[in-house]
Amino acid sequence: MPAGSVEDLLRDLAPQVLGALVRRYGHFDTAEDATQEALIAAATAWPRDGVPDNPRAWLVAVAARRLTDLLRREQARARREDTVARWVLPADRVAPAADALPADGDDSLILLFLCCHPALSAASQIALTLRAVGGLSTGEVARAFLVPEATMTRRISRGKQRIRDSGVPFRLPTGEQRRERLATVLHVLYLIFNEGYTRTSGPGLLRADLAAEAIRLARLVHRLLPDDPEVAGLLALMLLTDARAPARIGPHGELVPMADQDRGLWKADQIAEGVALVTAALPRGPVGPYQVQAAIAALHDEAPSAAETDWAQITALYEVLRDGNDNPVVALNHAVAVAMSQGPSAGLALLDGLAADGRLAGDPRLPAARAHLLELLGERAAARDAYRAAAARSTNLAQQRYLHGRADRLADAD
Repeated sequence: MPAGSVEDLLRDLAPQVLGALVRRYGHFDTAEDATQEALIAAATAWPRDGVPDNPRAWLVAVAARRLTDLLRREQARARREDTVARWVLPADRVAPAADALPADGDDSLILLFLCCHPALSAASQIALTLRAVGGLSTGEVARAFLVPEATMTRRISRGKQRIRDSGVPFRLPTGEQRRERLATVLHVLYLIFNEGYTRTSGPGLLRADLAAEAIRLARLVHRLLPDDPEVAGLLALMLLTDARAPARIGPHGELVPMADQDRGLWKADQIAEGVALVTAALPRGPVGPYQVQAAIAALHDEAPSAAETDWAQITALYEVLRDGNDNPVVALNHAVAVAMSQGPSAGLALLDGLAADGRLAGDPRLPAARAHLLELLGERAAARDAYRAAAARSTNLAQQRYLHGRADRLADAD
């Protein structure tokens, strides 16, 4: 099997193996370490020897042996026996064998709620879930939080330790516990999807595996809570946004902005499903930010062309979103919508007000938006400089090439 195929298979299996170990043995932090060692062993052996007939069972068996080895190194025999004694569960909580699939749910979903345990800070909940369930590397999680990788390593380690110390059982929470954790679960899925739709670094624009995993997990949460309008809103937002993915990349891997995309390549089935979800969710009660963003995405997806997009309604929806959300990216998107509905000068005035927001200091989207609006105003030299400033901030190679290309075309026109 090609190395890339093995890597994709391991990414799919990683949360299943981790879930199986935690469900059976407990000790989230040690189980995560054992799972990572099993994945490394597989990445070495499978391209050479071939993928086993049951790769999940192979990984679970190797990880279980690694787990035992790790515990032996960590603990003296007497302490280990005491710890094992504490692992004994009541009869109604005895888990099946680690390599048996759960009868009433997906281990990834249980892991998702486990990582959002209230014993953790919100930042640790999100970081640990991105690492354990989303499959992001520690470096990618660090970039999502704009902190050094060493800081994120410590944060994730502390999170695993607190989950272990909490003694929380490996099962879905119910009632009030579920409601408390749901907002963090949804935010985690949103971040995983965003990393898949526009990766923070690397040669390509997309990480389709992460986007698909986020959608899969959102479907599981929606199946669990079918009447929650924000769960439906988030799933709709993902589907409507991901529907454009086939048109976002040109024949040579270049980024294609929405205005230039071939809308015939968009996924019509996902658009229909997303529109149906958000249409049904909006009348149910208080409208949350995911529903509003899904409504914006639906307006983009249902427009026959970029020129026929209802920018006035999109502007109004961004104002609703901005009023309940102190998020500079929301304010930036609102400024772009204002530019498209009221003219680039109006949008630039709003962007100027965001320049002092330190949360956007390293974000390429602010200078990229300024460059686009300056270009629309015919200020080519200023637009060229802004495109280059945006490229300097971006860590995604596809974005960098696009931004440099825009700058070069403006330079050639002078």
